[in-house]
Amino acid sequence: MERNYSKVFVTAKGEKALRGGHPWVYSDEVTSVEGEYKNGGLVDVFSAKSRYLGTGFINDNSKIRVRIISKNTNDKFDTNFYRRRIRYALDYRRTVMGDDFSCCRLIFGEADQFPGLTVDRFGDVLVTQVLSLGTELIKDELYTLLVEELERMGDKISAIFERNDVKIRELEGMEEYKGFWNGLKTDLGGVVEIVENGIRFSVDYVNGQKTGFFLDQKYNRAAIRRIAKGRRVLDCFTHTGAFALNAAAAGASEVTAVDISADALGMTKRNAELNGLDIRLVEANVFDYLTELYKQGGNPYDFIILDPPAFTKSSVTVRSAIRGYKEINLKAMRLLKRGGYLATCSCSHFMTEPLFMQMLHDAAADADVSLRQIEARRQSPDHPILWNVPETDYLKFYIFQVV
Repeated sequence: MERNYSKVFVTAKGEKALRGGHPWVYSDEVTSVEGEYKNGGLVDVFSAKSRYLGTGFINDNSKIRVRIISKNTNDKFDTNFYRRRIRYALDYRRTVMGDDFSCCRLIFGEADQFPGLTVDRFGDVLVTQVLSLGTELIKDELYTLLVEELERMGDKISAIFERNDVKIRELEGMEEYKGFWNGLKTDLGGVVEIVENGIRFSVDYVNGQKTGFFLDQKYNRAAIRRIAKGRRVLDCFTHTGAFALNAAAAGASEVTAVDISADALGMTKRNAELNGLDIRLVEANVFDYLTELYKQGGNPYDFIILDPPAFTKSSVTVRSAIRGYKEINLKAMRLLKRGGYLATCSCSHFMTEPLFMQMLHDAAADADVSLRQIEARRQSPDHPILWNVPETDYLKFYIFQVV
């Protein structure tokens, strides 16, 4: 098939990465470009010896110069191509999520070969985020196809809300904004009710963090339930109370939820009321709160859950992040009596599993305790991990008994 795309030639390093399955070409890996192109358009990528390596979206504004979407020279990038991609993504979620298909991540960026695109489903509402210029230019087509394919499966979508209010879009040369996509209804209130693990949640997809709810911890929240039964539980960084509510629903003797955000605690309170569950709410900095509990002495909790935000979003700040993770884990370990339980996690890709494990080893040594591992988990399968794309492997989740 005749190729009408500009040609981008890359270094040996860039070639090795692409042949190894990684979909990004960085700016410093581009040696030359033949032909004219527009930012966000498609280009063909070649090795120094003119070997075809793939086709992707180019953007001179980004450190990621090209984002590969195909390595097949026979692909024609028309409506049928994108429909097939969307159908693959939806079929995968319907298979791995089963009854949870109505509330899950439908598209997870590069893991589904849609660069920079996130689509979360909350019942009949889709919440999207676009971090790639190439995807931005075709988003209307993608959203239309998503709605059509879901309807083909028997699922009607009422609205799509765009959460493009993130700074990283500026690095791609795009503006920040949020609002309803005008292809569907635009008069919904911005809050939708979902059910996860049998618990009702009110999701504020307009003003909540990210897309309004962290779907990736779905099965990790279910995993803590059997540990929580009959125990005094402390849920740190509670956000909308998801771990706390799972603990309460499982029969914890008492549950305390801590967050520095009054808005988050307000949503936690509403979610608790939705389910008729009793949770004690504390507005505080978690670091300070754990310190104060330790000063007071005793062992007020049998089970502590640590679900902090990402302490690092770049390789530059990993060292300070390790200190932060260690501090909260050390404090939690010291608060628990022998035989108590700890659930702890990191949602940062840059905090790799070896770094996270070493941090836990060091914290346990300083606390003079041992960690008996119960489970080691990852994000739910609607956030699939591609082994050749390390950036898709970000969530580490452990449950321990402290002995």
